[in-house]
Amino acid sequence: MNSPSDRTSPPVASADDAASFGRAPSSECAPSLEKTPPAPTLELAATLFTLEQLRAAVPDAVQLALAGRSNVGKSSLINALARRRQLAKISATPGKTRSVNLFRALPDGFYLTDLPGYGYARRGKEERRAWGTLIETYLRETKRLRAVVLLLDCRLPPQAADRAMVDFARVHRLSLLPVLTKADKCNQRERSARQKEWAPMLGGASALPVSARTGLGLPALWALLREAACSAPPEMPSPEPPSPAAR
Repeated sequence: MNSPSDRTSPPVASADDAASFGRAPSSECAPSLEKTPPAPTLELAATLFTLEQLRAAVPDAVQLALAGRSNVGKSSLINALARRRQLAKISATPGKTRSVNLFRALPDGFYLTDLPGYGYARRGKEERRAWGTLIETYLRETKRLRAVVLLLDCRLPPQAADRAMVDFARVHRLSLLPVLTKADKCNQRERSARQKEWAPMLGGASALPVSARTGLGLPALWALLREAACSAPPEMPSPEPPSPAAR
């Protein structure tokens, strides 16, 4: 992934945006006919292994991508969001997940796409290149992709692979939803310090601390996901025409 520094920052949603939880969704999400809507959950819709499968099977529906380094806790977070223990398989070996998993969010109907973890050095060079191509192709070509949910390990300072993902989002004008995972393993002071470290790279946004183990931040995360998926997409500015001198 390239990392140019001369582009404008991608739109970023912060933890403060979670205050919008409960806002009525637009027609992008399926309206609930019940007086008390059911608790949100996830169901597995498809598991894909190749670029060809991905291009053929990605639904024409609103999607959010779930991205992060290997061992950042994606599978645990998916299970916590779904309130199911084994929806996403958890491995003790970093980089074990080698598929793209599409999860349908209920009752709203948007999709959460679990991308393979990046940055795992023990994978072979060709395998890393193939998965990198698949991830980048999905992010570039999915027309109804609303945002990338970027998972960042609360215990670690900004890593090169994560910074590269932020730069990729900037270049391709993808909205970011930054999330600090494993927040139960960091105290409040450490979480605040990590948020401050990331803020300049995220346009000043504050990453949302969450814990799959304790449930910290999960309602706020559901609020951010639903807001990003169900609201009308933001209008992106049109590219400026070249100056006469540049023609």
